[in-house]
Amino acid sequence: MSASKSARKLKEIAAGWPTDPFRPNIQLKTFFQSLASHPNLTPQAVQAARGLLENNIQKKYPLSNRTLQPASMPKHYERLIQGYERSARGTGRPWWQIFFGIWR
Repeated sequence: MSASKSARKLKEIAAGWPTDPFRPNIQLKTFFQSLASHPNLTPQAVQAARGLLENNIQKKYPLSNRTLQPASMPKHYERLIQGYERSARGTGRPWWQIFFGIWR
C-alpha cells in the first residue's frame, strides 16, 4: 500500500472518529489527521487506527456478565455510563440525591 493510500485511509478514519466532549482542545481526530501527513506512515498504523474505531478488541474478547455486573455493585458500570452521558449533556443529579446516595 502506498503512502498516499495510507494517508487517505487514515484521514477517513479521522473523519469518522467521535469528538470528546470533555477535552475539546485535545482530540484523537486531530492526532490522526496530523499522523496522516507523517512521511513514515505504515499500513499497520492505519490498520491499528481502524481497529480502535471499530472496537475490534472488544468484539474479539467480550466481557462476561460477571465482569460487567460484579456481585458487590451490580449497577456500577451502568451508573458510570449514565453519569458520563449526563455530564456530557451538562446535566447532573440534584444535591440531595448526591447527599443521600440516591441513583436513578
